[in-house]
Amino acid sequence: MPDLLRQIAVDFWAVFAEMSPYLLFGFFVAGLLSMLVSRKMVERHLGGPGVLPLFKAAIFGVPLPLCSCGVIPVSMSLHKQGASKGATISFLLSTPQTGVDSILVTYSLLGPVFAIFRPLVALVTGVVGGVLVNLFGKPDSAAPAVDPPSDRSADPTWTRRFIDGMEYAFVTLPRDIGKPLLLGLAIAAIISALTPDDFFAEKLGHGLPAMLVMMAVGIPIYVCASASVPVAAALILKGLSPGAALVFLMTGPATNAAGLTTIWNAMGRRTALLYLATVAGCALAAGLLLDALVSRMQIETVSHVHQMIPPTVENLAALVLLALLGYGFYTRYRRRKPA
Repeated sequence: MPDLLRQIAVDFWAVFAEMSPYLLFGFFVAGLLSMLVSRKMVERHLGGPGVLPLFKAAIFGVPLPLCSCGVIPVSMSLHKQGASKGATISFLLSTPQTGVDSILVTYSLLGPVFAIFRPLVALVTGVVGGVLVNLFGKPDSAAPAVDPPSDRSADPTWTRRFIDGMEYAFVTLPRDIGKPLLLGLAIAAIISALTPDDFFAEKLGHGLPAMLVMMAVGIPIYVCASASVPVAAALILKGLSPGAALVFLMTGPATNAAGLTTIWNAMGRRTALLYLATVAGCALAAGLLLDALVSRMQIETVSHVHQMIPPTVENLAALVLLALLGYGFYTRYRRRKPA
């Protein structure tokens, strides 16, 4: 038993250190995005008919580091401020699947193929879902009014905006993703320590059956885009096909029971069902396509990118990240503690 616990701890720290430099850099870029891209600017571009707002909504959503719960209030605000149902669904679909932080973590653990394929799939999923809602969803009864653009002279100074952006990057984001991230790493370490090699290949097989199983696991649970990556990497190392892992990476962050309930209540049953059908259909199609590409081109999907970064730098970055997560837990506890 002590040897098993030691192996779990070693595996946990190895993956944590491997992803830490990329996650810290992703936090920094996310802070810059929050500083440079205002919500008002996003809202002004997502109204009106046609496909262009859908593309804009999906493109806006891909780099934003919002999880499937955090994206809901933002998307509902966009809808109230004038974004069409289709554009709102595009944003809802593309945003939680990925983000600048999870793209870098994906690159560190799963390599460049996954790091490129995952955001592209998120973009396509967003556009497909938006088009389906525009075609088959019930139209809005009345277009909500769009707030006029804010007066730039009333904006805070660049220094203040930079400070706010870095606070979002290194306080708010670690606080929001800390718990699911550590849970995902723990699950990955346990899978790595307890599961025999090729376990999932023997038990689930390859192709569509394995993808359906991972979709059934991913749709109802809550897992953020970054936290899902170490779990997917551990599953691939134990024999799961890359396509089935991609299905989990898509459905886990993009759907959960709370989010689907909110969409159902706020935008209607038909829109919620179209949303769910889009996630399921695009996840299976993307998984089959990735497996075909990996098989034909003999691509290695679990990365060894971390060898480019010295172990000392990885461990120092891990300590910094651990301190940020600890501070995030402290601030969350302090906010909840009654005065």
